[in-house]
Amino acid sequence: MLVAVDMERYSGRDNVLQYRAQLAFQKIMTEACEELGFDRANWLIQQGGDGELAILPAGTSERTVVSRLTPTVDRLLREHNRGLVPEARIRLRIGIHEGLVHLDGANGYPGGAVVTVCRLIDSPQIKEALRLFPRAAVALIVSDRIHQDIVRHYQDLTLEHFRRVSAKVPGKDFEATAWIYVPGENIADTVLDDREESHRPEGPEEDGGDAADRRRRVPPPQPLSGGQVFHNITSHGVTAYGNGNIISPPGGPGNTDPWRLNS
Repeated sequence: MLVAVDMERYSGRDNVLQYRAQLAFQKIMTEACEELGFDRANWLIQQGGDGELAILPAGTSERTVVSRLTPTVDRLLREHNRGLVPEARIRLRIGIHEGLVHLDGANGYPGGAVVTVCRLIDSPQIKEALRLFPRAAVALIVSDRIHQDIVRHYQDLTLEHFRRVSAKVPGKDFEATAWIYVPGENIADTVLDDREESHRPEGPEEDGGDAADRRRRVPPPQPLSGGQVFHNITSHGVTAYGNGNIISPPGGPGNTDPWRLNS
């Protein structure tokens, strides 16, 4: 099992805030693992200034990682961020996946699973999830494999609050089905990005389309009883609309200049 974590807006911080953010990140991850009974000392961790990639040892409870790590980190981050100015607050994107990894790489951990989990936390959809919920401290994205094997079967996290997305990373040859979850929020009822395919988990779509399509479908105005409705009308001159009324071009009936009526 692989867990990738990345910090929002890290590069926009000055040196002092980056230093403090790194300290807080390590403290929160350590506290979360201790609370959940994980032996973080046995995690194989590849550090990045704004996050980490962790390969968990065999025997780690996948169900606990998926269902409890993100809510625990979210709670600890909320406590940490309380009272801080916005630029000092920490918000994280967490990605979870599983697969084969070479543990003896010369410069890291080679493997397609590593690439996948790192791409997931860098996808526009998970970043948009944090923007949609400014009070959230964490957003989780899991691969379809994790969702099918763990989330769907055990439902420790509310299944209906996950949102299915097609995760893509600009400039990278990567596209994968994934699921996003934000603790305490229902991201399934939101539109992450009109340009990306996304679907409500579990259950048919209303009206045979996704949320973006539903938002774009605006019903036409209906006339009131005994009234009339006109659409996109452009006219010139003295005009009147309605039963028994007339449209007159400038200069009266003898004027040969055309009048225009677009509807």
